[in-house]
Amino acid sequence: MPEHDNNIPPGAQALFRGLAVIDAVAQGDASLPAIGARIGCTRSTTHRLAAALVQAGYLRSTPNGYLLGARLIELGFKAREQLPLVKLAQPHLERLSQLTQDTIHLGVREGGDVLYIEKLPGTRGLEMRSRVGLRMPLALTGVGKALMLDLDEAAWHALYEEGLARRAGQPGLREQFTPWDAYRVQMREYAAAGSSFDLEENELGVRCVAAPIRDAGGAIVAALSVTGAIPFMPEARLRDLRPEAIACARAISHELGWNQP
Repeated sequence: MPEHDNNIPPGAQALFRGLAVIDAVAQGDASLPAIGARIGCTRSTTHRLAAALVQAGYLRSTPNGYLLGARLIELGFKAREQLPLVKLAQPHLERLSQLTQDTIHLGVREGGDVLYIEKLPGTRGLEMRSRVGLRMPLALTGVGKALMLDLDEAAWHALYEEGLARRAGQPGLREQFTPWDAYRVQMREYAAAGSSFDLEENELGVRCVAAPIRDAGGAIVAALSVTGAIPFMPEARLRDLRPEAIACARAISHELGWNQP
């Protein structure tokens, strides 16, 4: 955040800078120089902000730099508890987890990202890098593609390009990404089928099938996925699991008041 941002409401500059410090630490910036560079503040200003956040419990100061504080953990759990969608979806996701034995994700859209708000680990002894609170570009994940199904092709293309830009520093995954012409064809097929696949675009060796969740008005408000490593998730099984993922998403949608035409 630049020192002089005309978009900040009058009198709220210190608040926004403090929030920017928290976000910088969440992104992995642990030292004062790194945090200051991220938020566009001098070292002295950054130190004052960080010290205040440590005092309030939002950050921790360690010999290796700053880390997120316990207060944020507490608030994170409270925020999650206040999401009615998670509580409503939980029994349906648990049944899907027991049926498939794979990792189950629930996500919502946050701008150009998918935000994971629930994760049920699989029972096959494999742990994935996904976690509750993680954000990933929509176009790179199965859940994100499911959230995109009702968008037009111009929006698909914009999110696709944003995903490519985000992958610029990760050549292996960038090379794995489907060219736009093929991606557009895939998205058309996914929209017609009411579900989407992740064929290792997000994480090498990991595949998933995802389906959208709709509210009472029929708008896509969330999506779920069944995710597994390639040995347990060949493409044939992805297709076999598609009806189960769709059925679970429809059951949750029904809880939200949606009645399929």
